[in-house]
Order: sequence, then structure tokens, then C-alpha cells
Amino acid sequence: MSREGAASCGEALRDLLFPPRCLGCERRLASSRPPLFCADCHQALRFLGSPLCTRCGLPFPAGADHLCGDCLAGHPAYDFARALFAYQPPVPALILALKFAGQLTGLSSLGALAARSPFLTQFTEPDLVLPVPLHPARLRARGFNQALLIARACFPHWRSHLDTALLRRQRSTRPQAQLSGRERRTNLAGVFALKDPDRVRGRRVLLVDDVFTTGSTVQECSRVLAAAGAERIEVFTLARSLAR
Repeated sequence: MSREGAASCGEALRDLLFPPRCLGCERRLASSRPPLFCADCHQALRFLGSPLCTRCGLPFPAGADHLCGDCLAGHPAYDFARALFAYQPPVPALILALKFAGQLTGLSSLGALAARSPFLTQFTEPDLVLPVPLHPARLRARGFNQALLIARACFPHWRSHLDTALLRRQRSTRPQAQLSGRERRTNLAGVFALKDPDRVRGRRVLLVDDVFTTGSTVQECSRVLAAAGAERIEVFTLARSLAR
């Protein structure tokens, strides 16, 4: 039997013993090949694309790509931000299962979907890939940083640029999901710091997180990176909340 035939037999046996199920609705699937979504859940995924803000990636209902009002007025510290999906079903359940239940089975599916997105070709090859860090106490409790896992799954070709120690969270904060927009900004003031700021000077940085809600987290991280002299700061998040 050829190597390809043996692999196919092994995959069929695995599917028989451990039937694959849709990550969105738990419906049984015919194959374990990612992405693990049934036809209905796959159709419900909203990939973000034009028209959108050329800086922060906020989608518009119609028209051409242009700067949104917030970017015109607020001047984000990052140069470019994009999210793969809108934060709507089945994406929230998938992200929450990853963060709080440790269900890592969806990572290969996220990587497969990211590979199909035209957005990935728009990112500049970075010198550094920095996952948004967790506070050490939360990292110990959770056992992993979901932003790091997302970076590995969605940018496997840039794994050699990953640095998990450079950007640090100096103090524990209340979960951002519990706060209003203004409280989010106050909650994160002065939270992030760089272990070695000289490593950032003149470098292109890709910042990775799970969800872009108000942008407060990536803005505060980007502010620290910009102050250290980063040449360019780009942001990738798995999903973006469209609530304003």
C-alpha cells in the first residue's frame, strides 16, 4: 500500500472511531479534514472584506474603501488592522470554547480558513510577531495564551518571527468583556511594557489577538510599540465586533 493510501485508511479509521463534528453546531461531519464546519455553519461565517476602513479594517455597508471617522479623528497607533471574521455566530462559540474550555480542535480549521483569506497577502512580512500577552497569573490559570495559538495557526510561515516574552502585561486587569468602551481604555492604561525596547526600534511588528471590540487592547499595545520606535505596526485579530 502506498503512503497516500495508508494515510487515507488511517484517516477513515480515525473518523470511524472518533466521528468529527461541526465546531458550530455539533452536527456530525463526513470527514475530519479542516475546516470542521457543516454547510450551514460555514455559510454563516461572515468573512470581512471591502468596503472597509483602510486603516482599522472597519467594514462599511457600501461604497469604496476609505478612512473611517474614528481613524481620521483618533489616529490609531497602529498602521493597519484586519480581522478574519465578523464576531457573530458561529464564531463567538468557537472563540469562547478555545479561551475558557481549552478546546483546541478548532485551531486547524481556523488556520485553514485564514489561508483562504485574501487579507493575509496584505500583511507586510514582519520582523516580529507578538501575541497580545496575558498576565502571568491568568496564563497559569488558563494554561495557554489563545493569541499565541491563533498566531501559530494562522501564520505558520512566520513562526520563526514569534516572540512571546518581549511584550509583557505588567498588572492584572478586569476582563475587557465586562467593561464599557471608556472603562476599557482606562482599564488598560499603562498595562503593557516591553522587556527590551531596543529590539523593537526600526522593526516591522505584527500584533495578534483574538477579538477586536473597541480596539483598546491593540491600541494600547501599539502605543507602547510606537513609543519604542517600531517602523510599522500591523494588527491581526480572528474576529471583529461590529457593534458600535
